[in-house]
Amino acid sequence: MKRLCILLLFCVSSAWAETPDSPYLQHAQEGDSRAQFYLADTLFSAGEYQQAESWAAKSAAQGDADALALLAQLKIQDPNAADYQQAKSLAEQAVELGSKIGNVTLARILVNTQAGTPDYPKAMKLLESASQDIESDSAVDAQMFYGLLYANGVGIAQDDEKATFWFKRSSAISRTGYAEYWAGMLFLNGEKGFITANKQRALQWLNVSCTEGFDTGCEMFDQISNGG
Repeated sequence: MKRLCILLLFCVSSAWAETPDSPYLQHAQEGDSRAQFYLADTLFSAGEYQQAESWAAKSAAQGDADALALLAQLKIQDPNAADYQQAKSLAEQAVELGSKIGNVTLARILVNTQAGTPDYPKAMKLLESASQDIESDSAVDAQMFYGLLYANGVGIAQDDEKATFWFKRSSAISRTGYAEYWAGMLFLNGEKGFITANKQRALQWLNVSCTEGFDTGCEMFDQISNGG
């Protein structure tokens, strides 16, 4: 589920990951590139971006493809200081090395106008590929984001039926109602270069999330409906 938090970018900051209790810290310090990536990923999910970038860079220097994808995410996590060109280069390298996380990251970059002219066909091809391995976090994210492209209806025709299909596929291997909640929150807040904030669309998907039993979706729907 960790990747869900990365895509949503609404995680709560915590410094626990780099304490001696971290399951990855010792191996990361010993130079294990995969442990360095996992530590960086955990730190990123906790909002510890500077530490995350340090460990991801160490892992990427040893050729870890997923670490390159994580570095790409770090380059765009701050809307006020996002570097989409560098992020795109890093994500492309990750994809070339076989990272499915890189597929999702690059797709997200390719549909954002801050990275240049959007390339929806390429983005959807990347997401389709990443969605196949249902045992991976990247499949959960790919299916969610595929659905969001249809829900957003920019670059491709809006199709809520197809959006629902992909959201349900994602929820089936994660948490029921989560994908719709995620979409609702993105519509609520908007995303520069990709999604225009739309309260009604936010309520639509949060309502679906609530109907499917995701309690946080219900809470957000009620809060927004009551002027919160």
